[in-house]
Amino acid sequence: MRDAHILLIQHLEHATGHAYWVLPGGGMEDGETETECVRREVREETHLEVEVERMLLDEPNHAPDGLYERLRTYLCRPVSGEPRPGYEPEPEAAAEYSIAAVGWWSIDDETAWNAGIADDSITVHMLRQVRAALR
Repeated sequence: MRDAHILLIQHLEHATGHAYWVLPGGGMEDGETETECVRREVREETHLEVEVERMLLDEPNHAPDGLYERLRTYLCRPVSGEPRPGYEPEPEAAAEYSIAAVGWWSIDDETAWNAGIADDSITVHMLRQVRAALR
């Protein structure tokens, strides 16, 4: 978060050209703490170094792919760097999509969200959950 704005990354699916916005994130590597994982994933995907302040959300993953058991969202603050599209180091994911853009979006003003966010019910739901957790 920065000044009531949340950083999202835009995934671009190679096969379909479909683009959608998500929070930076991913899975833990062997021997890594959750905090180390969050910092690494944000660095890889956005080129930002962040301070992890606290967990905001912790929910079971009901997605059919079952890739992760739980979905955890952390409040982070940037400490250095300028956000720009990073990369997806996992070969399976990199074969499916790339990170096309990064952007700061108001967490409070939904009218400021572009159509790619506002028309995506999954992203809107996630942003509203984060906003509620910050209250």
